Amino acid sequence: MPEAEEALRTLAHNVRAARTRAGLSLDELGRRAKVSKGALVGLEKAQGNPNFATLIRLADTLGVSVSALLEGSAEGRVRVVSADALMPLWAGERGSQARLMLTTSGPAPVEIWRWALEPGEEYPSHPHQAGVVETVSVTAGRMTLTVDGTEHPVEAGQTATFDGDAPHTYRGAGAETCHLVMTVHIPPAPGATA
Repeated sequence: MPEAEEALRTLAHNVRAARTRAGLSLDELGRRAKVSKGALVGLEKAQGNPNFATLIRLADTLGVSVSALLEGSAEGRVRVVSADALMPLWAGERGSQARLMLTTSGPAPVEIWRWALEPGEEYPSHPHQAGVVETVSVTAGRMTLTVDGTEHPVEAGQTATFDGDAPHTYRGAGAETCHLVMTVHIPPAPGATA
């Protein structure tokens, strides 16, 4: 699996570079992100297989997007990405999937995700750093968005937005697969300029 090995090497390089830019030791990054030092050492050596929640915690702690940890250097002014060419970053037991399509550049990047939530399957997300804003646009089916313990039904044709610094969960509702596009708006890193 040369593609998987290359992706892991890119992730290792990007985590190490972001940690160095942030001036964090492995111990401090591990403490803040709630990831063991051993897992971080392995990750920076391109070993292991970090899960989706770990990637989110590392990105939040380092003040970067998840895709900033996963992507190599940009190739040109326009990128066209096909969902079926990307591996899911999360897959549920019932077949649900989340794919990070791309992240915009600039001091306040936006991640664009495609999700498919099977009926009754859910993904609970930990709170993100302050300033993160998420939007969820349902294109087919229905879902239940739970933010800070309150449920909000969202149906095809509807979009919801919320501050991502509260606990939140996405759950497929109804009898059919819920398809949605999610954007995650990441605040500028301290000292970033436009």
